[in-house]
Amino acid sequence: MRAALNRANFVGGLFSFRNIKSMSSSSTQNFVSRSVIKKVFAKLQKEGDGAVVRRGISRSEQKLLDPFLMLDEFSVSPPAGFPDHPHRGFETVTYVLEGGITHQDFKGHKGTIYAGDVQWMTAGRGIIHSEMPEEEINKGLQLWINLSSNKKMIEPNYQELSSSDIPKAEQDGVQVKVIAGESMGIQSPVYTRTPTMFLDFTLDPGAQFHQNVPESWNAFAYVLESGESGAVFGSSNASPVSAHNVVVFGQGNDGVSVWNKSSSKKLRFVLIAGEPLGEPVVQYGPFVMNTQAEIDMTIEDYHYGKNGFEMAKYWRSQ
Repeated sequence: MRAALNRANFVGGLFSFRNIKSMSSSSTQNFVSRSVIKKVFAKLQKEGDGAVVRRGISRSEQKLLDPFLMLDEFSVSPPAGFPDHPHRGFETVTYVLEGGITHQDFKGHKGTIYAGDVQWMTAGRGIIHSEMPEEEINKGLQLWINLSSNKKMIEPNYQELSSSDIPKAEQDGVQVKVIAGESMGIQSPVYTRTPTMFLDFTLDPGAQFHQNVPESWNAFAYVLESGESGAVFGSSNASPVSAHNVVVFGQGNDGVSVWNKSSSKKLRFVLIAGEPLGEPVVQYGPFVMNTQAEIDMTIEDYHYGKNGFEMAKYWRSQ
C-alpha cells in the first residue's frame, strides 16, 4: 500500500526452518508459551486514494517487532485504491481475504490476486506500482518486512501463490494455511530473504494449539475473527482478545499457545514471526533504508529516475 511522501513520515538468505515444529493439543506437557507483552487495537484510518485501513503495526511497534515495519488490514471498493506509488528497501506481502486486487508495475508485471491468494513482492532497489480493487468489496492484509542492508538494493522480485498452492493442514479442530514457514509438519514453498513465518489459523470452538517459534525471533498475532470470549493467548486464564487487535509476544520459550474459549464461534488469526535484523531503520514514507544519507539518495534517485527508478518519469498504470 502507499505511504505518503512527506517529511512528517520520517523517523530516525534462504529461509531456514530450524526445527520449527507445531505441537498438537495432546503433546503440550513440556511446552512453555511466550507471554503477551502488548496489545494494540488497529484503528481505522484513510490510506491511498479513498481506501480505509486498520493499521496494526506502526512506528511505535517497530523496535519490538523487528524485522516488521507495518501491518494493514485493508478494505477498498472502486473507484478508491492505491494508485501509482514507489517502494525501496523492503518487501510487501499482500494476502487477499475477500474480492481481488490487481497489481501492475513499471517493469511490465501485471496480475490479479483473489481471495486466499498471496503476493510476496521484493521491492529491493526500486518499484513503482499500483494496487487497485477488482471487485465491489475487497479486503485483505498487507505486511511490510524489512530487508537487511546487503539486500536493500537487489533487483525486484515476485512470488505469487494461488490459494490452491498454499499448503494446508488440520488436526484436533485447528486448521492452518502455511503462507511462510512451517506448521503441523508442512512447509511453505515461499523463499523468505528475511527469515519469516506467516500462518493463518482457524480454531473451532473449544480448540487449542501450540506453535513453536525460534527463541530469538519476534512474533505477533493479528485477530481477524473471534467470539466475545474467544481468543486467548499465552496462558489459558489470560484475558480474551477481540478482533482487529495485534498481540505482541515476548521473546524466548517454546512458542505461542492459543485457545478458542468461545462455545459457538470460530477463531481466526494470523501468527507472524521473523528473525530480527538489528539494524538502524530510517523510513521516509515508502522508502526504508539504514541512514538518512541513503534516504536522501533514494529521493534523488526517484526524482531524477535513476538507480532502479529509470521508468519513474514515463510510466503510468493503465
